[in-house]
Amino acid sequence: MKLKAEQIQENWEKFLNVISTEISGERGERLIDFYTKYEERFSVMPAAHKKEYHNAFPGGYIDHVLRVVDCALDINEVWVKHGVDTSTYTREELVFAAINHDLGKFGDETHEAYIPQTDQWRRDKLGEDYMFNESLAFASVPDRGLFLLQSNSITYTFNEMIAIQTHDGLYDEGNKKYLMGFTPGQKPRTSLPYIVHQADLMAARIEFEREWLPQFTSSKKSVPTKETFSISTNKPVTSKKDAVRNKALGSVKSENLKNLLDNL
Repeated sequence: MKLKAEQIQENWEKFLNVISTEISGERGERLIDFYTKYEERFSVMPAAHKKEYHNAFPGGYIDHVLRVVDCALDINEVWVKHGVDTSTYTREELVFAAINHDLGKFGDETHEAYIPQTDQWRRDKLGEDYMFNESLAFASVPDRGLFLLQSNSITYTFNEMIAIQTHDGLYDEGNKKYLMGFTPGQKPRTSLPYIVHQADLMAARIEFEREWLPQFTSSKKSVPTKETFSISTNKPVTSKKDAVRNKALGSVKSENLKNLLDNL
């Protein structure tokens, strides 16, 4: 699964718009400043390092985050329909947690978390187009994400902290202390962590199905459709496609990012 250059740019603009419309006040401005400062990395970084996971391709991270935001808002409506106590969290907290749930995959301000895989065997046999950057000190994704927010003076509420910390649910052993309380007083005081986790799980599952199910359900090699994103091939493109691509690239301010997208 791959994205066209113009779709990467479109996703990036949509991502910034979500922040500007959903996150209020000074912290919304700081969040915009932080993400735009590292636009070249955020806009093209993958959501995972190997194909067996989800969205392990250029632009996969922002594509995944946008899907989690959409899923979180939709799932929230289901919870509301069935009586969740909406006084315990806000829409902004829900969207903020969804936007930043995987922020730790960015790495730090000088080191990317995922870099191109240099071992051709692992690329071919294990589907690892990326590998972990050993120059980056280890930290869990939630911990690193919260540190990045804090170090850039972006505040977050207690609800947002717990939702980001536990977005992997019980797939992460460390979340048991938050999610497996056996007395009422130990259980989360809001359903926000469950909603964010379900949104992340739903988005990742959809991305898995989009990437892998066609390979399991057809004996023929899957052929990309209009809804299957693909980087440009060696075949000549039509003038209409060129026009769309040029329009998208024309809106990119960074020359480095424009060159990178132009090569996709």
